[in-house]
Amino acid sequence: MNSELLANNPTPVVVAIFIAFMLLEMACARFRQPASRRRDAMVEIFGSGILLLITFPLILITTNQLLGHFAPQLQGRLADLPWYAALGLFLVLDDMTQYWWHRLTHRVPFLYALHRAHHSAPYMSIRIVYRNNSFYYLLMPGIWLTSALVYLGLANFYYGYLIVKMLVIFGAHSSVAWDDKLYRIRALRPLMWLLERTISTPSTHSAHHGLNAEDGVTNYKGNFGNLLFFWDVLFGTAKITRRRPPAYGIEDMQPVSWQQEVFWPLVRDPQPQTQPQTQSQEGTEIAR
Repeated sequence: MNSELLANNPTPVVVAIFIAFMLLEMACARFRQPASRRRDAMVEIFGSGILLLITFPLILITTNQLLGHFAPQLQGRLADLPWYAALGLFLVLDDMTQYWWHRLTHRVPFLYALHRAHHSAPYMSIRIVYRNNSFYYLLMPGIWLTSALVYLGLANFYYGYLIVKMLVIFGAHSSVAWDDKLYRIRALRPLMWLLERTISTPSTHSAHHGLNAEDGVTNYKGNFGNLLFFWDVLFGTAKITRRRPPAYGIEDMQPVSWQQEVFWPLVRDPQPQTQPQTQSQEGTEIAR
């Protein structure tokens, strides 16, 4: 890997923001979750570690090599693109495709098996942001398209975009509900009304992780947005509530080992798991 490609690796930026949110949760005594078990820690360590140390760099290197071989004339071609055009490309090719990928994984049972680790946690925390199967991000189109945009010359813009996106995504998963106090400030009501329809917040995203739709808050068939919650508003999957679900997790889903959650389909538990009557069975429609 050459020095330029190393400089374009987003992993250090992501790790730095992740650590900052982790320290915030620790300072607020919200990082150590009472419901957490050893298997949760293993899923989170392996899921996050594989993404940051292997998947991100692998996709970046592979994209660079493929485009360098088949389209060397395109390298740096978009370097002089205006910022608003670059932003539009990242929002559509990265964030909107991630919305549809996320939505698709809740509809297709095979893909949901790659995503269920993210929802099996019985809590919200910075810990679960990258809690996914090891193949989940490898197959995510947005990361490959983002790597292509970096190759095309948008690396410098990407860092600014990435910082904003990580701040929003990490903030939406964090156990520190930063939006709660802002909701209570009367002068900020118009701003918060607009904000919660634009970006993901702890309130709207926690609804996506709720355990049971009967609680009146949970919306596991929607609220798929990552940076922009606007995609949910636009495509009809939004549920906006300022309450939090009373419980998090996957209703009636049979437990599996942490090894299967992280490495499926390469690793399978000895005894096959039966399909639940709620979330996984509804994978033929839209899984939770």
